[in-house]
Amino acid sequence: MEEEIKAEFNKMGFVLEEEEEILKKCLAFCINYNLKPSDIVSSWEVYYLNRQLDESTVKNVEMDGFLLHLQNERKEAIVKDESGLHVYSSNDVDMILNLEDGDTKEGIPGTPTNKSEYIHSEPYDSTPQTNGKIHSSGKPSKLITPFGQRTNKFVVKSSINSVPNTENGIEETDYENHEDDIIRKVQPGRRCSLTVHGSKPETGCRFMYDRIEDRWNALENRIKKHTIALVSSNLLEEPVDPTVSSQKSIVTVGMICCDGEGHLNEKSTMLQSSVEHSGGQRVRLELQNLSKYSIFPGQIVGIEGHNPSGHCLVASKIVDTIPLSSRTDADLHPSKKQSMSEESRSSDSSCRQAELSLIIASGPFTTTDNLFFEPLVELLAYANRKLPQLLILVGPFVDSEHPEIKKGTADRSFDEIFQHEILRRLQDYAEYVGSHARVIIVPSIRDANHDFVFPQPAFDIDPADLKHQITSLTNPGILEANQVKMGCCSVDILKHLSGEEISRNPTAGTASDRMSRLANHILGQRSFYPLYPPAEGIPLDFSLAPEAIEISLIPDILILPSDMKYFVKVVSLGGRGEGEEQVKCICMNPGRLAKGEGGGTFVELNYYGNPDSINASIISI
Repeated sequence: MEEEIKAEFNKMGFVLEEEEEILKKCLAFCINYNLKPSDIVSSWEVYYLNRQLDESTVKNVEMDGFLLHLQNERKEAIVKDESGLHVYSSNDVDMILNLEDGDTKEGIPGTPTNKSEYIHSEPYDSTPQTNGKIHSSGKPSKLITPFGQRTNKFVVKSSINSVPNTENGIEETDYENHEDDIIRKVQPGRRCSLTVHGSKPETGCRFMYDRIEDRWNALENRIKKHTIALVSSNLLEEPVDPTVSSQKSIVTVGMICCDGEGHLNEKSTMLQSSVEHSGGQRVRLELQNLSKYSIFPGQIVGIEGHNPSGHCLVASKIVDTIPLSSRTDADLHPSKKQSMSEESRSSDSSCRQAELSLIIASGPFTTTDNLFFEPLVELLAYANRKLPQLLILVGPFVDSEHPEIKKGTADRSFDEIFQHEILRRLQDYAEYVGSHARVIIVPSIRDANHDFVFPQPAFDIDPADLKHQITSLTNPGILEANQVKMGCCSVDILKHLSGEEISRNPTAGTASDRMSRLANHILGQRSFYPLYPPAEGIPLDFSLAPEAIEISLIPDILILPSDMKYFVKVVSLGGRGEGEEQVKCICMNPGRLAKGEGGGTFVELNYYGNPDSINASIISI
């Protein structure tokens, strides 16, 4: 059986470091948990991706962590099979012990404000009720959930502080936790300008009419655009047909493909050129002569190499990004710009500086054990104190993966949950903070109350008076606030790319920033979802608006929520072509606001004119 386990690891491309010890432990795992060799290797693949391990080497030091992963998988399988079974944890013990304690204020979220007495007198719904309405689902004050049992409300996980964190020499004072005092407000009370670039697909559009012709045309147009950009920037010569045998060095542009099902590898890499140059035919791509590369299916690349036999193109150079000089902000057609603020068009342009304070959070916004939306209440309470100019919330809001939603045990419709738990809370926040407050909501394909399609139309917000302060963006979407350009996509493209990308570093053992590399792929390909074919479960519809997935301009801030580890990184683009300047972009994964029965993370960011002048913090809630 040990030989079978070893063969399965080798089949999937993994190498065993301490082979004898690892095989003994894997054999024990198979016996204890009644697993087959193929099952143990499949579980290792999931563990390998979740831990973001850079090397395909199975190390003995990872076996203890892998055992915990197997135990969690086994527990989840048992709970799934026996839905009425409850697995007790330390959270349950804490709840039982605290039921006798009459003081539950530690577990009840309060609105942090400058008035300390207001903090302790606020009921559970900490966002003030200014419209006289009461939330229908406010939980009883005596009910203590695992989320409410945490001791530290806001803990800074990591931060980037490239400018002083003071204003006029006076440090900000925090009434609740001095460690929260990371970011200083930028121009508090001033309403930021807001412009949305592009509004497609439109709300109420028809979908599920995707044809093979639409997909083919969309992919062909991507190859053509990349070809024109690479040739016009003098990075490559005029491309030729890569399928014709030639002893001379040739140049071509095409899309990376896999020659069959399964993951891409060096032996299965194909290049599909355009109809104009090769009739859309594919040719095998040999990468052995490249010292460094990073490719994935659907990536458009420029290749320099030779094809002596006509059956295999041996690459000597690869260009995987569109040069910055090929597309500028001025190229964006005026019809694609939709202003969302009348006052921003008439206001003095000198007042609109490229400075912005914002808070970014991604759903789910409630824990898996209830539909009380406690993490969202805490986030809005935090925003009440910090007063950001822009609050960006990325779905899912009514998560189709939530246990109560999946089982159909919720006593309200999905639209009612969205209206009462999300929009009413946001309306109360906007009314309490004042007219300068702005909220952006971005849907997700996991939203049970919205269209299951990608690209995805914006939410149809009602009543209309909310639209002055609460704006719904398409998924993906690009907006501009105070001249700060931002792009956002709620589909987990980072995780999908991580599972499909193959790469080679110039020297063995060299550490590479994988998250920055994945974010660079998205910016370099000028696409929010450059992967093709899409990951399983992604309803990519090319009949709607394939241009909606394109990144029409390089954003200053790129928001990519993911199940992978949170981060905020400044990535650099360009600088390859002659005279081409480098452009920097802040790429971030704010994490999930709710994780299981506990809180997750969100990002607080102050932008001061350029990506090198920011204060950013990833805060655990």
